[in-house]
Amino acid sequence: QVQLVESGGGLVQPGGSLRLSCAASGIIFSAAVMSWYRQAPGKERELVASITRYNNTNVADSVKGRFTISRDNSKNTVYLQMNSLTPEDTAVYYCNGRVPYGNYWGKGILVTVSS
Repeated sequence: QVQLVESGGGLVQPGGSLRLSCAASGIIFSAAVMSWYRQAPGKERELVASITRYNNTNVADSVKGRFTISRDNSKNTVYLQMNSLTPEDTAVYYCNGRVPYGNYWGKGILVTVSS
């Protein structure tokens, strides 16, 4: 059974930083394309960043220069380092793992940017 478990969310002030983690199990992590998506209230889910098995990354224009995605295959974990956060980054953040045989989602974790 595939499980993706996000952690590291919470409340942060504008300009602050958070690091999200997503621990994967039941999946060939080293072969997976891992991504972070987010969904703000009243908006559609959007891709934030993705990283391939070869550590090629893709980051949305809205977070470029502020967010960094990375992975540690020895820990089956993908990270999202978020800096210079703004209220517009407030959303539920979802971890996604994609392999040839399936597409899997975590339950999501709330990030709130507010003073």
